[in-house]
Amino acid sequence: MIKVEAIVREEKLEDVKEALRDIQVRGITVSQVMGCGTQMGYTHRVRGSQVGINMLPKVKFEIVVSTQDWADRTVEAIMKAARTGEVGDGKIFQYQIDRAVRIRTGEDGVDAIQPGEPVEGKE
Repeated sequence: MIKVEAIVREEKLEDVKEALRDIQVRGITVSQVMGCGTQMGYTHRVRGSQVGINMLPKVKFEIVVSTQDWADRTVEAIMKAARTGEVGDGKIFQYQIDRAVRIRTGEDGVDAIQPGEPVEGKE
């Protein structure tokens, strides 16, 4: 199993979600985060003084997939959806996952990250 983490511009949230939905990635976690990298923020004038803002708002996606093929497809979809060509587009990280357990059913490994049976009353 492989975890793909992507940190992208806030305005690319919907584009990345749609790209992941198009390749049928079903399980994602999204968080609002702050950070800086090469972009190093910007300066802002407040009451006549220059103020440096170096922690910028970003969106972090976390996706766990079953195989390297799925990881490659996921990374490619995120890159296409999030790229503007400007500094600050973000980063993608990939990690090996040793274990995953679905709390509700106790399913372990790849079974825990695959879509499960529908829960009665939920679709």
